[in-house]
Amino acid sequence: LRHRCTYVFVLNRAGDLYVHRRTDTKDVYPGFYDVGAGGVNSAGESFEACARRELEEELGVSAEPTFRFLHRYEGPSGRVWGGAFDVVWDGPIVWQPSEVVWGAFIPFDGVDAMIAREPFCLDGLEVFRRWRREVQPS
Repeated sequence: LRHRCTYVFVLNRAGDLYVHRRTDTKDVYPGFYDVGAGGVNSAGESFEACARRELEEELGVSAEPTFRFLHRYEGPSGRVWGGAFDVVWDGPIVWQPSEVVWGAFIPFDGVDAMIAREPFCLDGLEVFRRWRREVQPS
């Protein structure tokens, strides 16, 4: 069944993207890298509230992400109607141990190199590629 979810791309003021590796115990894409924080909306939860909640839960980031677009994804990992957001954050990152095992701010050329050689969550990559085409600050 299609469900609602959020994708939040975290940038620092230098313009680097925060990339993280998911734990090996995740149900979907265990051990894969991800270009954004996010997750499934709770029943009745707005995209904005979900983006704030997931950002705080996964990375310990307490900030107001900016909504960019809605995106429909259909692929091997499921069917979603996702809200895409971004946020600039230079504060500390505190992983949720059950969600994240590694993370770092990486320049976009480094992100591209990682995507070419490492496994990444397919839905997040699709939304990220659209975000780069339509939104990414220059």
